[in-house]
Amino acid sequence: MIIPIRCFTCGKVIANIYEVYLSRIERGEDPGEVLDDLGVERYCCRRMIVSHKDLIDDVMQY
Repeated sequence: MIIPIRCFTCGKVIANIYEVYLSRIERGEDPGEVLDDLGVERYCCRRMIVSHKDLIDDVMQY
């Protein structure tokens, strides 16, 4: 629902990267290049950011 603070696998803090990632993706940049530029190198952390689906707005009504 909300982006996790840390990667479930390695424990790296990833929550601070998510907003920057979204804004750059909306501008049309390549997701892989954005993650490289932000310093997200491990595939476990990349998975956490790329596969996240923000559902908080859908759940808030209940």
